[in-house]
Amino acid sequence: MKRKYFGTDGIRGRVGAGVITPEFIMKLGWAVGRVLGDDNNGRGKVLIGKDTRISGYMFESALEAGLSAAGIDILLLGPMPTPGIAYLTRTLHANAGVVISASHNPFHDNGIKFFSAEGTKLSDEIELAIEAELEKDLTCVESSLLGKAERVDDAAGRYIEFCKSTVPLGMSLKGLNIVLDCAHGATYHVAPCVFEELGATVSSIGASPNGLNINDGFGSTHPEVLINTVLAKKADIGIALDGDGDRLLMVDHKGELLDGDELLYIIAESRLKEEKLSGTVVGTVMSNLGLERALNNAGIDFKRAKVGDRYVMEVLKQGGWVLGGEGSGHIICLDCTTTGDGIVSALQVLYAMRYADATLNELKSGMIKFPQKLVNVKVTGEVNLDQSESVKKAVRNAEARLGDRGRVLLRPSGTEPLVRVMVEGEDEYEVTAVVNQLAEVVRKECIAG
Repeated sequence: MKRKYFGTDGIRGRVGAGVITPEFIMKLGWAVGRVLGDDNNGRGKVLIGKDTRISGYMFESALEAGLSAAGIDILLLGPMPTPGIAYLTRTLHANAGVVISASHNPFHDNGIKFFSAEGTKLSDEIELAIEAELEKDLTCVESSLLGKAERVDDAAGRYIEFCKSTVPLGMSLKGLNIVLDCAHGATYHVAPCVFEELGATVSSIGASPNGLNINDGFGSTHPEVLINTVLAKKADIGIALDGDGDRLLMVDHKGELLDGDELLYIIAESRLKEEKLSGTVVGTVMSNLGLERALNNAGIDFKRAKVGDRYVMEVLKQGGWVLGGEGSGHIICLDCTTTGDGIVSALQVLYAMRYADATLNELKSGMIKFPQKLVNVKVTGEVNLDQSESVKKAVRNAEARLGDRGRVLLRPSGTEPLVRVMVEGEDEYEVTAVVNQLAEVVRKECIAG
């Protein structure tokens, strides 16, 4: 069955438009309660956490009302990173965790995503069951069965201790000067404590949320301020998180930005040297070819999944592997936690630095990124590129020209009317020429279609 409301990462959109309204979110809470209640003899417990958007207060109340009407008890976490909600859902033995966040989007967007009792994303079957309940009329249990709500006062402290536990007990960050960018988001009151309590000297930026400034010029989608601050302060390292804390980018002492591919390589190689790497590393079809080459040169197998941390997770679980990620900064370390976690991933990189007694700049030198160009071609309606002989011929010509020195990828966007044309190879000028030629063929085909 095709899902009506859920995307690859929950439900997201502009506040007040579509389904991102108090009415729908209240009914969504009720539907979740109905599904979970049926799995727990009509009673359950659900955690609610949020990022720092002003609309989070409104949707928190709406979810609380809907869950209570379904007879579900609620634990309110307040502002909390998405991976922190996943962790607390598991350790507080809740039926599910609800995250009110639109991740790296601006403040006027918001969304809802869920974690299972195990701290993982909900299965397709449960999401479809929730959507089936949404088609029914909202009802309310009798007053004696209404869910009760209470606040978890030590939520941040519990998660801080968990993050620190993902590195060896004796590891110290003493002497390390870190600039930390919290994107004015959910990590603002958690991330500085983690790194400071491990001994680092931390200068925080993007740590003053006002409900309207999340991801605004700061965080992993806007690393320019972080780069400049690292250079100005002569810091050893910069760490950029996104609004809900599940993405990570880093900056070395030279002001050079490291994306998720490079960080994944550093973690994998460090695990390999310690003989702690379990199986294949998983990236996506968009992962840089340089990552694949560097891992293979180190004797590490690499497999590609569809774009989205949900699909990376699926491939990891199917293979029984533990390490994967995306260039955007979603890094999954299943030997540490159950979902992508920016703080935990940063700690794994810092541990790699300490273990190797090397700078971040030195650790990344084992991976040479290939020039990669992406062109977004606007389309109208559905486009089946597999049916186009002109596109298939252009792809064959591009692949023949690049040989084993590069690769080509055409991917319709799952959220926008676009076809993404990506080419990467050893020579930047050749890559630019090939991607432009290929994008023009796709553009003509789309217009003709």
